[in-house]
Amino acid sequence: MGISKTQEFTWDEVRTAEFCRVLSSPSRIAILKCIADKRACICGDLVTELPLSQSTISQHLKELKSIGLIQGEIDGPKVNYCINPQVWDQMRSSLNQFMQIADKLNACSQKC
Repeated sequence: MGISKTQEFTWDEVRTAEFCRVLSSPSRIAILKCIADKRACICGDLVTELPLSQSTISQHLKELKSIGLIQGEIDGPKVNYCINPQVWDQMRSSLNQFMQIADKLNACSQKC
């Protein structure tokens, strides 16, 4: 979506769409699970945990970091990644608000 079109939507709508876009990859979901389970993760460790190449994992980490879901700390030649709790809470709130639409849909479907 072009920048000019995103200006026609609320910040919450744009942010929810960004979260959904980033979460749309099963690889990214697996990476987030791995990082959350370990409470921190060195990028190289992900290669041994997941059926993905180093370059593929790096691209997914870049996407996750671009939206702020993960943050990294450089430790020599390695980067330790962890979940960014503030952005994680924003995502949870944003997705919960979006999913409340289902309650409205259920009420509507009884009339349709």
